Amino acid sequence: MEKLSITPSIVIEYLYCPRFIYFMKILNIPQNEDRRFKVTKGREVHKFKELTNVDYLRKKLNVIKKWKEEELYSDKYSIHGKIDEILEFNDGSMGALDYKFAEFKDKIFSTYKTQLIMYSLMIEDNFNKEVKKGYIVYTRSKNHVEEIEINHEDKNKLKIILENIMKIIHTGYFPKETKDKSKCNDCCYKNICR
Repeated sequence: MEKLSITPSIVIEYLYCPRFIYFMKILNIPQNEDRRFKVTKGREVHKFKELTNVDYLRKKLNVIKKWKEEELYSDKYSIHGKIDEILEFNDGSMGALDYKFAEFKDKIFSTYKTQLIMYSLMIEDNFNKEVKKGYIVYTRSKNHVEEIEINHEDKNKLKIILENIMKIIHTGYFPKETKDKSKCNDCCYKNICR
């Protein structure tokens, strides 16, 4: 039997509405979304990264070593994901750098931070080094970089979310829907949810 491993996108779906996990993983009902668009945008980001030199950024952040496009797994947390860049800093700590095909608008989306927190757990489990921060590069804002602090409370909250997702998947538990009912308006599962 294949071992279950949670990706950042599954966590983000859960945070949007816990029932997404039930419909996708228990009932195997896929979302009706345009994956081609996401794949195309992802390719654009990676092409842009190849054309852009961000070595100056790494130097400014006191990076002494980097790993690009690393696929990490954590058996401890049953998670995996592909990290754009893993950075090791001169103080011995590490962090993730993630590129977003987006403009920075004076706000960091919670989904971006959640993804970095998840990467931090994977990095800590694989490298046995502390992660205190991560970075988002906004490619549509001339590579604007935002530093995101990651603390123990953030990591503990994510661990609880991971446990809740596993509970749904392992037991078939039907979770409560999102508290934000406006999300239900254009939800692909709204006809079968209630």
